[in-house]
Amino acid sequence: MFTIDAALVKQFNANIEILSQQKGSKLRNAVRLKTGVVGEDTYIDQIGKTTAVKRTTRHADTPIVDTEYQRRKVSMVDYDWADLIDKADKLKMIADPTSEYSVNAAFALGRAIDDEIITKVFATAYTGKEGGAAVAFPTATNQIAVGASGLTINKLLAAKKILDNNDIDSDEPRYIAITGTQLQDLLKEDKVTNADYAAIRALVRGDVDTFLGFKFIMISQTLLDVDASNYRRVICWAKNGIGLAIAKDITTKITERADKNYSTQVYATMGVGAARLDEDKVIEILCDET
Repeated sequence: MFTIDAALVKQFNANIEILSQQKGSKLRNAVRLKTGVVGEDTYIDQIGKTTAVKRTTRHADTPIVDTEYQRRKVSMVDYDWADLIDKADKLKMIADPTSEYSVNAAFALGRAIDDEIITKVFATAYTGKEGGAAVAFPTATNQIAVGASGLTINKLLAAKKILDNNDIDSDEPRYIAITGTQLQDLLKEDKVTNADYAAIRALVRGDVDTFLGFKFIMISQTLLDVDASNYRRVICWAKNGIGLAIAKDITTKITERADKNYSTQVYATMGVGAARLDEDKVIEILCDET
């Protein structure tokens, strides 16, 4: 009778691995940021461009140029995250998972920031003294049609042209939010030149992150929206075209819950809001992923 199996043991891992996910916000630093917000709503004040008046006579009256004053409304929302670690379970584990729970919570709230931004990019924005005037996204001028294709060089050039023709300052950073599918689309394009192909290959490898003046930001497919026809809504923008307001930054607390047999609760919260600030600075590129 063989009894060697009685000497076999189970090896338990002392490390806890966090599974694949987008680790926090990718867009927070790519938009205009306003912190320290108090209240349900906040406003970002703006002034429009003006035109100088040519003087045609000596001792002419001083011209008064009326500066257009605007403001955009940003509505704040709260996000919460919490989970319990049972006291009995902790005693049975080699590793204490509390720290990993906190990290996981921060990742989730960071993704919620991106989701809040993406949701508001093409949504109705609100302007005026009290934020009562609705402003729709101008699809007629700022949307690049799908054209039965994914992301192409021509679509990127078209987005660049719109921003350039809208007099967007070349010193203002420009971004594009895509998924991995759009990068592969660029590599498969028949018309791509050798130089473009090399640049796109560098993007795919992660050696560079900029092409045609756009800094590429890879976003999870679960976050970057599709339209009613299931076309991916790729976002191109100049930094100050989108705003993020923060009332309460990501905060975590680890406490014991007396009402849960003193289980450990990992809790995280934040208060944020987002809005499109300037239609001239935001472009939508529709991409077919079939």
